[in-house]
Amino acid sequence: MLPTNLTEALNAQFNNELQAAHAYTAMASYFSGKGYHGFANFYLIQSREEHVHAMKFYHYLVTMDEQPVLQALTEPRNEYANALDVVEASLAQEKSVTANIYKLVSLADELQEHATLSFLDWFIEEQMEEEKMFRDMIIRIKGIEEGGEYFLKMDDEFAARKLEE
Repeated sequence: MLPTNLTEALNAQFNNELQAAHAYTAMASYFSGKGYHGFANFYLIQSREEHVHAMKFYHYLVTMDEQPVLQALTEPRNEYANALDVVEASLAQEKSVTANIYKLVSLADELQEHATLSFLDWFIEEQMEEEKMFRDMIIRIKGIEEGGEYFLKMDDEFAARKLEE
C-alpha cells in the first residue's frame, strides 16, 4: 500500500488524464463541425491516448493494492476561434499535465516511493513528446491560412494517424 497523500495524488492524475481525454474529444468535435475530419481524427486519437494514460494510473493503483477512484468530469471548452486556438489550448493542457506529473515525481521522491518513481518515468518522456508535437503544430499552423492548400494537406496527413499501442 502507498501513503495516503500519494494515493490521492495518483487518483487525481488518473482523473486528470480522463479529463484530458474528454477535452480532446471536444476539440475533435470542433474540427468535425468545420469539416476538417483529419484534424478531428487527430484529436480523437489524442483522446484515446489520454484514456490509455488514465488506465496506466488505474492499473498502477490496483497493482499497489489501492483503489482507483473516479471523479466527475467537468464540461470541456467547446468553442474555439480557429484551428490555432485549438492547438494552443492543447499545448497549454499538456503543459498542465506535465506540471502535475512533476509534482507527483517530487512527492514520490520525498516519500521515497521508488516503484512510483519508476512508474512515472514513462510519463515524463511522454510529456516531452506531447509538448514538442503541439509546439511543432503551432509553428506549422501559424504560417498558413486555415482552409488553405497546406492546411488541407495537414488535414489529410492527420486523417492517416492511428493509435500507437
